[in-house]
Formats: sequence, C-alpha cells, structure tokens
Amino acid sequence: MNWKISLFLISILVINYDKMSDFKYLKIQDNSEKIQWISLDEASKLAEKTGKKIIVDVYTHWCGWCKIMDQKTFSNSDVIKYINSKYLAVKLNAETKDSLIYKGIKFGFNPEKRANQLAYLLLNGKMSYPTTVILNEKSEILTPITGFVEPQIMLKVLKYYGENYYTTMKWEEFEKTN
Repeated sequence: MNWKISLFLISILVINYDKMSDFKYLKIQDNSEKIQWISLDEASKLAEKTGKKIIVDVYTHWCGWCKIMDQKTFSNSDVIKYINSKYLAVKLNAETKDSLIYKGIKFGFNPEKRANQLAYLLLNGKMSYPTTVILNEKSEILTPITGFVEPQIMLKVLKYYGENYYTTMKWEEFEKTN
C-alpha cells in the first residue's frame, strides 16, 4: 500500500477516534467493570489504613479451574462490584519465581515445593489450585477456600467475611439465613 494512503487512513482513524467509541462493537470497558488487583504487600498496607479485608486468588498458569474461576466468578459483575467495594484484591501466581515482599519479609521460590514460599505460607502447605484466601484487616488468614467457587457462592462467602458475620455465627447458620 502506498505510504500516502496509509498516512491518510491513519489520520482518519485519529480524527474519528472519539466518535468510534459510540459503536457498540467497540465497547470500551472502564476500570469499574474489572477487579482492581494489587500486590499483597500493597494490600496489607492499605488494609490497616482502610479497614478492608483482603481476598487472594492463588492460581497457576497451567490450572484449568483457575482459568474458569477467572472467566465465570471473577468476571461476574456482582462479584466484581462487591470485591471492589469491600475488599482489597490480590492475584498470586503460586509458582512465581519472582521474589515477593509481604509484611517486610522477602519470599522466594522453593524448588522442592515447586511454589513460592508466600503461596506455601498462605495455603498452609496444601497446594491446591485455585484457592481463594480471605485475610482480615491485619493480614491474618481467616480462611482458605479450595477449588472453583461459583459466583453466587462466592458472593455469600464475601458477604460472610466482608460484613463480619463470621464473628457472630457459624457458616452453616449464615448460609441458611442468607
């Protein structure tokens, strides 16, 4: 293609870019439609300041159920809204070889465990994926939830911990009444 024609087409796209966002097939997703994932170190610092709990999605790249959890649960608009309003959200690749800082401590990859030491700590050595870990405002583990969790069940779990029902009633009682 002639460079003059290419330049002309690019200029038309640039000029009309603002108008293009009106087309339905070019829907631009804003940040409120996605979970706002941050690092665990950042979340633990913010949790103390904001009083929010932390939700940690511990996953691996090869885990099929982790991908389904992302597609169904963590993409559900109700789950997204609830997490973004009540929690600080963290995605943690259990097999990352990167060093991670958490509460001032450096965690590295442990080849014997085939996992990052931080993931091993959060999962209490029970390396099952996906696992969702709920931490309180002091970054203390409240519960790990292993396996895929449907969006409606996840909402109940989030509410149970996010609104402190866990301090006054057992899960079974909460589940019957909500």
